Amino acid sequence: MTETQKRLLVLGGSRISCEIVRKAQEMGVYTMVTDWYPKEKSPAKKIADKSFMTSTADIAAMVDLIKKEKVDGVITGYTDSVLPHYANMCEQAGLPCYGTKKQFEILTNKKDYKKLCEEFGVPIVNEYHIEGDIDSAILNHIKYPVLVKPSDNSGARGISICNNEAELIAGYKKALDFSERKEILIERYINGEEVTIFYTLQDGEIYLSGMGNRHIKHSQDNVIALPVAYTFPSIHLKKYINTTDSKVKEMFKSLGLKNGMVFIQCLVEDGECIIYDIGYRLTGTLEYKLLDEICHYNPLEMMIKFALSGKKTEPFLHKKADPYWNKYACNVSFLIKPGKIDKIQGLEEVKRIPEVLDVVLAHTEGEELLESSKGTLKQIMLRVFATANNKKELEHLLNSIYNTLKVTSVDGESMLLEGFDTQELGEDVLI
Repeated sequence: MTETQKRLLVLGGSRISCEIVRKAQEMGVYTMVTDWYPKEKSPAKKIADKSFMTSTADIAAMVDLIKKEKVDGVITGYTDSVLPHYANMCEQAGLPCYGTKKQFEILTNKKDYKKLCEEFGVPIVNEYHIEGDIDSAILNHIKYPVLVKPSDNSGARGISICNNEAELIAGYKKALDFSERKEILIERYINGEEVTIFYTLQDGEIYLSGMGNRHIKHSQDNVIALPVAYTFPSIHLKKYINTTDSKVKEMFKSLGLKNGMVFIQCLVEDGECIIYDIGYRLTGTLEYKLLDEICHYNPLEMMIKFALSGKKTEPFLHKKADPYWNKYACNVSFLIKPGKIDKIQGLEEVKRIPEVLDVVLAHTEGEELLESSKGTLKQIMLRVFATANNKKELEHLLNSIYNTLKVTSVDGESMLLEGFDTQELGEDVLI
């Protein structure tokens, strides 16, 4: 480490946090990682310059660590539960934080941000309210199917689709196990198109960065459908800008959001984007890789720079942050069923495809995916990021990837679940 090197502390050492560590190291930053897991269970610690066993929830210990190690900036990535701790430690240590504890608390609680959406006329999924204990509650006002989920969790944990009263009661109890606040939402279940919308924030200016189609697949019984691909741009972008974008920006301004990034997941009904989830953080879907390639700015890099300086990090962002992308792009998720991974084949061949920007593994050979992971984002084996000039080229690219990659279990069986049907791409939106 040189005397002039900035020192960045990353909260959490999961495999996806390796993305932060690698990007910071590319930028010449000295990287440190902390969580309460040993190095063998914390992949980001293995590649960081230094690591610690301090729990991110122990604020006093974290502030001591920050001062002792002369940390210049702190960053966290992909987990809602860490965000309030991150805000607390930054405030006490006098370091930049892209959000406040209050902002994080509102935007990680589904009941709170749904109420906020209603105040600003932003469409949300209708919900049902019940009184008292689920076993004794009167449920005859509920029309099925419904989606039951904890108000304060992410990663598709604790979510159930319920088609009758018995399933609702079971799903409600399941959701309680995943809710720290013991707050449960029961929403009308809408089975249709989905989109994800991305905003980039800098110095109080809010930019709509892009909108992608979120393609899901019902490939397993009794669990929610999981994403198999995101394709950009979305055919619904123009209508969203005309009807909802300004309301969302005003809503974010009312919270005082100034920096970072926000993603919004929506269901589409009669052409209207109806919000069902919001995240004020980096996305596990890593769309900044596509933004870097197509729009020539990288929100992850911006957030690292902000963590180390607290200052504006991307000049001319108002010119770069154009939601009307001039190329097709995709983020393809490969899902696996529970089991122990023996071999992953075709990975290097996929990386060599010219249009492929990056391949990000979530699991490696020898790892076991437990049955309890079924129906959660833990079933994502890897993500492939790529661009194409037109729909036909994108369709050919996706088919090439699917025909190349193979994942087999120790029993010799294919672990891959059914993937994205390229026929779902619809009309060519770039013509």
